[in-house]
Amino acid sequence: MNGSRTNPNAPKDVYQDYDIVYVVEKFETFIADINWIDIFGDRLMLQMPEAMRYPSGKGHFNWMMLFTDGNRLDLTLIPIQKLELIGNDSLSTALMDKDGILPPFPKASENDYIIKPPFELFYLSCCNNFWWCLQNVAKGIARNELPYAMLMFHNVVREELHNMVAWYIGTITDFTVSTGKIGKYFKRFLPTEVYEQYLLTYSDSDYNNMWKTVFNASGLFSFLAIHVADHCGYYYNKQDEDNMRIYLNNVKNNVYSETSCRR
Repeated sequence: MNGSRTNPNAPKDVYQDYDIVYVVEKFETFIADINWIDIFGDRLMLQMPEAMRYPSGKGHFNWMMLFTDGNRLDLTLIPIQKLELIGNDSLSTALMDKDGILPPFPKASENDYIIKPPFELFYLSCCNNFWWCLQNVAKGIARNELPYAMLMFHNVVREELHNMVAWYIGTITDFTVSTGKIGKYFKRFLPTEVYEQYLLTYSDSDYNNMWKTVFNASGLFSFLAIHVADHCGYYYNKQDEDNMRIYLNNVKNNVYSETSCRR
């Protein structure tokens, strides 16, 4: 078993998945006729990632099942000939090994998922890309291109913000904790006032509110990035921030459009 159910620090609730791995001898027979998975219960929905448009091609097969009782089972089959696919994830525990073929697993822990201090290049790249890509968000808003602005902000800019949030949490916890998948434990580790700032980086589709979230995210990122830089002994390029803030305000106030019209 892998995942949160092996993690002693994960909150326990009714929504935790069961991440189970079987090692089997006749791998192909399980894939040829999948009716055998019905034995697990009545399903609401099934997904088979390796049978979809972007299969991993690693040699395993996965059934992701949601049942009528609310439980979810992510079941992975690995052929016995490819035991290396089991890997060495720190959140792993052997439930049964009747043939004595599994590698020894140390006691399950979050070791593989604990926040690591950023290398300087990663830190500098994160800062640069955060500020650089905000110009794209601004242009999307100015052009009334909502899907572009939203996706650029939430898929690109927010990823850099998430990295900085995680590093900040690392600095205040001596890099001893995990923030969970996609930052799901941010609330647990961030000071209340910082988490409240983070909540203000989400917006609806109203452009005025989007501008507010852009500037809220800018203020939060600046605070976090300066703190991380001080902790790690890195240089924070405040000039990039100041210049991009000028650009964002100019776009918001239609300064460039007015200049172009005058010309």
